[in-house]
Amino acid sequence: MKVLVTGSAGFIGNHVADSLLADGHPVVGFDNFNDYYPVALKRAREARLRGRPGYDGVEGDLADHALLSRLFREHRFDVVCHLAAQAGVRYSLTNPFVYQRSNLEGFLTILEACRHARVARLVYASSSSVYGGNTKLPFSESDPVDHPVSLYAATKRADELMAHTYTHLYGLQTVGLRFFTVYGPWGRPDMAMWLFTEAMLAGRPIAVFNHGKMERDFTYVDDIVRGVRASLVAPGLEPYEVLNLGNHRPENLMELIRLLATTLGVEPKLEFKPLQPGDVVATYADIDRARARLGFEPRTPLSEGVPRFVRWYREYHDTQPPGSPS
Repeated sequence: MKVLVTGSAGFIGNHVADSLLADGHPVVGFDNFNDYYPVALKRAREARLRGRPGYDGVEGDLADHALLSRLFREHRFDVVCHLAAQAGVRYSLTNPFVYQRSNLEGFLTILEACRHARVARLVYASSSSVYGGNTKLPFSESDPVDHPVSLYAATKRADELMAHTYTHLYGLQTVGLRFFTVYGPWGRPDMAMWLFTEAMLAGRPIAVFNHGKMERDFTYVDDIVRGVRASLVAPGLEPYEVLNLGNHRPENLMELIRLLATTLGVEPKLEFKPLQPGDVVATYADIDRARARLGFEPRTPLSEGVPRFVRWYREYHDTQPPGSPS
């Protein structure tokens, strides 16, 4: 099948595109290579795909309606895997209009392009952040999601609502995937796994928010890729689906720090801070629906995923020129 993967130079999108290519599926990758974090990392991810049989990379803005329309005319996509977005909860507090353009306008452009091209299925990235300040655990797809606590979360919930509208009005099959704290090789420098590793190796203190009393459902990227791949082809899905993809096992933030410190062989310096605006105390995915619909079953505990990430992190930085940004 021919697949459009948006965010192909991003963390999850790059892994998905790599996996599809490895199985012989033609992939068109789309990314804007913005500077939210160092572009060199995105270019390095893209280099893993460039030149491989069946891959075609396109650089552009998701909100460029003319470009997307032309792209969909030139390629007859069987399915679209929309993983591009402006990420980051805290960044949304100071840069709101970036989220408006990428996560709202960009998503609407994708919906319109899929509608007019009569794409069979649109799979798109939502987020566990849509659960907002919910205190009932684990988070289930049937839980209310009308109280977001960050603009990022609000845009992701808006995407789900727009997808529902296009399914209802135009018969476009849509599958929204609520990702839970994804980590692993080629991860993002703005997330805890990278930030903590970088700080520990440099001997700097780690900012530990909510005084360490936080839990996250850390989910290894290979498990997420299997869930995404299944959502592209699974039979019997409803015309409109929203599914949790998580590890189904919340871990305390201090346990992550302990594992990282042990793997790195360092003694961490901790700087305890209060809960930040937009953050939530705990996330925990109910994955019963994804199990039933996709056969999704996470396989990688944090104790295995952390050493894999650290090994990749060391190898990646060993190849970077002195003085280059992380």
